[in-house]
Order: sequence, then structure tokens, then C-alpha cells
Amino acid sequence: MQKTPIILAKPPAERPKPSAAAAAAASSSTAPATMEKTIVLMKPREESKPSAPSDGGAAIPATATREKEGQRPTQPVYQIQNRGMGSTAPSGNLDPVVGQAKLLPPEKMKHAIKLVDDQMNWCDNAMEYLLDQTDVLVVGVIGLQGTGKSMIMSLLSANMPEDDQRSYVFRTQSQEIRERAGNQTSGIDFFITQERIIFLDTQPILSPSVLDHLINNDRKLPPEYSLPHTYVEMQSLQVAAFLFTVCHVVIVAQDWFTDLNLYRFLQTAEMLKPSTPSPSHEHSGSSGSDEGTEYYPHVVFLQNKAKREDFCPRNLKQMHVVIDKLMMHSRLKYKGILSMLDCKVFPGLSSDYLDSEVNLFLLPVMESDGEENILRAGAGGTPVFSLLPGYKGHPSFQSLVSKMRSQVMSMPRPQLSHTILTEKNWFHYAARIWDGVKKSSALSEYSRLLA
Repeated sequence: MQKTPIILAKPPAERPKPSAAAAAAASSSTAPATMEKTIVLMKPREESKPSAPSDGGAAIPATATREKEGQRPTQPVYQIQNRGMGSTAPSGNLDPVVGQAKLLPPEKMKHAIKLVDDQMNWCDNAMEYLLDQTDVLVVGVIGLQGTGKSMIMSLLSANMPEDDQRSYVFRTQSQEIRERAGNQTSGIDFFITQERIIFLDTQPILSPSVLDHLINNDRKLPPEYSLPHTYVEMQSLQVAAFLFTVCHVVIVAQDWFTDLNLYRFLQTAEMLKPSTPSPSHEHSGSSGSDEGTEYYPHVVFLQNKAKREDFCPRNLKQMHVVIDKLMMHSRLKYKGILSMLDCKVFPGLSSDYLDSEVNLFLLPVMESDGEENILRAGAGGTPVFSLLPGYKGHPSFQSLVSKMRSQVMSMPRPQLSHTILTEKNWFHYAARIWDGVKKSSALSEYSRLLA
């Protein structure tokens, strides 16, 4: 253990004062005055003394002996000298470990960057933001066009509902793009928070705007694809299969309940997912299936832009039953992790109200303050019960986003491969998975069947 150095110095009152002539000469001189050096006595950090040199060379310090023994080396504590600080500087301001390397916080990201560009090529820009530590959570999102994926990922990562949407870390649809039915996100966007949570925002799956862009701009298709709609579907399957392999949590965003084609797409992507060895085999022998031989992420179904009737307990129960029946043959972990009943969103419902509770979360339409005042206004245009919030049939959007964020951030973080991955190792692992997805024989065979 390091011991605090003892610094012995005379108090300012007992130091010899220079004569008047010397003081005048010192003040007129341009060179800085050299202060009297402080005598520093350092106690040795090691109980054992350094070994004496046998051939007249320099003595071997004790720290070198400890390093040879396999113990963690420590940086030396340098001697401190009071140079140019004057007698007015208090001793409490002195840093006892001058020159020792200090831990700097990781660089904070302000906006998302590309992990996969619009040409479906891998980008290496995210590497500089990653650290060599293993406590990391990876959250991805997929969904149809216009379901609010970028907005949700921004609110879960770094933004608040009251922030200007133009400052979101994941760019949302502008009014111009919304009017021409275009998509904002292309490829896969990357963002990592100070809490070491990686968020992956993706382009919409089965997007008509991507198909329209391919057809109208005469973009050349890869040689293995003959039709544009086949290429768009295979792009979506590649992105979904990639997320199912490298993410701990995959959010499936939808803005109405429900599209059966979305669940067929999820099952197809699960079928074409690259095979990944499971990190633990403790449960592999407990059942006859080979569930323990592959990794499957946790899937959260997000019902965005939910209406008031969706929060009715009877309708909520039916939604859980439908999702459970549609996903009953899937190995994706779609239940048992996230619960709206535990969030006290429905305070009158017991925890056993839902027979088969899936990972389903409801978010209402994000309304501005002006829209809320209109909802609370009476016939004369004046607010009714202005001191009380208007009844909406559900908690506020900001409250529900906060509850969802706390549940997503507390998700379990199982190992993605047979070894524990650091952030940088995850990046290299994800790059290999993306390259394997693009060259997958199963995906190539499936695209041949589509054609």
C-alpha cells in the first residue's frame, strides 16, 4: 500500500528574510526568484529494502521485484518540491501524487455515427469510443417505416421528451421526409452512453421508400439479386439476423396492433440467424431440445402511439394473449423480463392478472404542452380545472418513457459468445458476424427461393 509522504518545511515566519537591497535587486531583475527548496522525507512503500548491487551497478528497486513476482505494478510517487508557489500557497493544495496518470472519463458522444452505411458496408468509426471493459449492454431496434424507432432510441439513450427533436442523438424524420413518405435512417446507426449502453438504430424493415429509391434512381443491384423487392427484403433479414446475434435486447417497434407479416418476418429472421455457441451449458441437458446450444436475445414488443383504449385492462390482456400465441414456437426470449404491471401503470391490477405476460410495453402519442392545454380546455377556450392535469386514461408520456428506460437498462446481460467480450472485442465480434451474415449460405438460398 502507498503511504502518505511526510513533508517537513519551516513555517513562513521562521524562514530567513532577505535584506532590503537583495529584495530590491530581486524585484528589478527579470529572472524569476529561486525559492528555497523544501526538504522532503519519503517513507519507503515497501517493507523490504532494495537489494544491494553486486557489480557496482544501480540498485534494483523493490517495485521491480514485485513485478517479477507477478503482482500488479504501481506507479511511483514522485518527490514534491515547492517551486515558485510562494509562502502564501497552503499545503493542502499540494497534490501528493504529482505526475501519476489520472483516470479520464471516456469520450462522450453527441450524435450517432454509422456502424453500417447505406451501402450495407461496415464502418470502423465507432472503435474510438469503446473501452476495454466487459460491463456493456447492447440494445437494438427494428420495425416498419414510421413507427418512431429513432425517437424511442433517442429517448432511451440521451434525450428527454421536452428536448428539441432536431437535437436528438438519432435523427428523426423531418417534416419534408414525412411528407414524401421517406425514411430517415439508412443502414445501422451506433451510439454509446456514459453508462456503457450501446444503442443500435436501424433502417425500416420491408421499407417501401427504400424500394422506391432503388427503382427510381436506377441503382445497380448486387449480382446475386435480380429483383429490387428481393434485395430490400434480404437487406431487412440481414439486419434482423445481425441484431438477433449481437444484441442483448431487441426492441420490436410497431404503431398499431398488429401486423401478422411482422411476426412472420421475425420468425424468418430467427430461422436465418447465424448459429452462435451458448456461453453456458448448464441447462442444455435439462431438456431434449438444443436450446442451450444457440444464443437468443430478449425481445421487447413496443406498442408506440398507443390510444386510450389500448390501456384498458381487457384490451391489454388480449394483446398479451395474441402475441403469446403468435410467438409460442419461437426461441426468442419474448417473456419474463419486462412487465408493465410491475411499473404500477395499472395500480388496480394484481401481478397474476395476465395469464401469459409477454415483454410488451405501451407508449402513448407524445403530446406537446399546447396540445395538452387544448385537451383540458372547455367550450369557451379556458382551461377546465387548470390546477389538475387532464385525464387521459394512462400516465403521461414522460412518465412511461422513464419507466421503460429503467426496465430496459436493468435487463440481464448474458454472454454473447463462449468468451466474455469487452466493448472492443464486441466490435470485432459484430464485424465478423456482419460479414458472415452477408455471406451466409442460408440467406443466399432463401433469396434464390424468393426469386
